[in-house]
Amino acid sequence: MPETVTLENVWKMFAETSRRQQETDRLMQETSKEIKEVNKQLNKQIGKLGGHMGEFVEGLVAPACKTLFAQRGIPVHKVSRRLEADLPGDRHIEIDLFVVNTDTTILVEVKSKLTSDDVRDHLTRLAAFKEFFPEYADKRTMGAVAAMVIEDQVIRFAIKNGLFVIMQAGETLELANDKNFMPREW
Repeated sequence: MPETVTLENVWKMFAETSRRQQETDRLMQETSKEIKEVNKQLNKQIGKLGGHMGEFVEGLVAPACKTLFAQRGIPVHKVSRRLEADLPGDRHIEIDLFVVNTDTTILVEVKSKLTSDDVRDHLTRLAAFKEFFPEYADKRTMGAVAAMVIEDQVIRFAIKNGLFVIMQAGETLELANDKNFMPREW
């Protein structure tokens, strides 16, 4: 025979449902915290991987700079990685590869995949370079971008703005600029 539904039983079922819902809410909050922590750790690992990939690409591009710029009549005496400086007002500049000889400096921005925004950022960096490094004020300064992956419109944009473009060509690196290219000087 079915149990008689009484007001007392309804209140007991309501209380049990409420308790279970509170427990479910608590478990969902714990799960949410755990997911956030996992995402935080994952993002940290992805960031490290991206940094290592950038270092890898820089390691490929740095030795190629000597050959590629020498082919364009710019002898290279030294290629340095990670040139940084700070100015008052929390201003900071970081150059991935710094190519120098007796009268010329070339600032090279290196990415695994280059975007138009990366090119714009590098143009801003080039404009500020001599303010951060006044010891190079008497040298011609030029810019270059380098990447393993560059879309055609980004290549055109960089060249239009006077930058050398170093790109992967099979197992080697080459300049995307034609022989008549005249780099912009800062």
